[in-house]
Amino acid sequence: MTRQEKISRFEKAICTDYPNIAGIVILKDGKKQYENYMHACTATDPIHVCSVTKSIVSILVGIAIDRGYIRSVDQPVLHFFPDYPVKRDEKVIYAVTIRHLLCMTVPFKFRSPPYTRFFSSNDWVKASLDLLGGKAPVGQFRYMEMIGPDILSGVLVNATGRPVLAFAQEYLFSPLGIDVPSNILLDTEAQHIAFFKAHHASGWVADACGNNTAGWGLMLTALDMAKIGLLYLDGGKWAGRQIVPEAWVRESTAEHSHWQEANLAYGYLWWTGIGSGYAAIGNGGNVIYVNPEKRLVIAITSLLDPASRDIIALITRQIEPAWD
Repeated sequence: MTRQEKISRFEKAICTDYPNIAGIVILKDGKKQYENYMHACTATDPIHVCSVTKSIVSILVGIAIDRGYIRSVDQPVLHFFPDYPVKRDEKVIYAVTIRHLLCMTVPFKFRSPPYTRFFSSNDWVKASLDLLGGKAPVGQFRYMEMIGPDILSGVLVNATGRPVLAFAQEYLFSPLGIDVPSNILLDTEAQHIAFFKAHHASGWVADACGNNTAGWGLMLTALDMAKIGLLYLDGGKWAGRQIVPEAWVRESTAEHSHWQEANLAYGYLWWTGIGSGYAAIGNGGNVIYVNPEKRLVIAITSLLDPASRDIIALITRQIEPAWD
């Protein structure tokens, strides 16, 4: 089967089985091989990439460590919140480190995320800190969709003295030519719901205190995500400049924890052992997939659809083989 025949096959699969896909960009050896858009989306339309936001925050933590703002991933989280009042029965919080947050091995004292109470608060970092604890031990994997990762936003703000978006604009987005111009504020439940359906907004969601979300809320184009994938494929270098330490690229995409129920390996807010590489994965089919051996980057943006199929299966079984 020729490459064009393989491309036609996965394009057909997208039409029939993945109708919420909005954009695809494929790079091989740093060169664009394929680009396509659906649902009236274009190369310049940002999409809410959901949990891909987590992997971007991981990159920012690595940059902050490299620049001396953070000592190491083993620094206790409470070092960055010296005035936070720890309750007598929640001393487990003292053991939580940045590494635990990056690896999703932090305990929380709820079974079901209290979204209504959480998002009605003005300070999502403090609200996340208030939910730390519970009976589970520190070090046990528990994937947190939207509540919890925001603590890393607070760490970055308190470590660098700057908003997360400002730090990202200077050290990551601007060097790569990625435009994330401003915060997005969602004041009502209706605005939250509308945001998840948007694909023409631009920016990064923040709470009323200006804390950017760390688990969701970032708007990127498929080309933006392909640039992030290429940055990691090239060991953190962009246009000859070391943007992210090469050691951090290796460390953040190596396995540090494991989701036993799903049998999935996890690095520092990156999924590892995905196909023949690693990936940043967001709900509904948003993904940055990197295969170092094939020098391949596949970036996909998708409109939110709770019933969407496994995007990794499409990548590894149909898209990736077209570049064997």
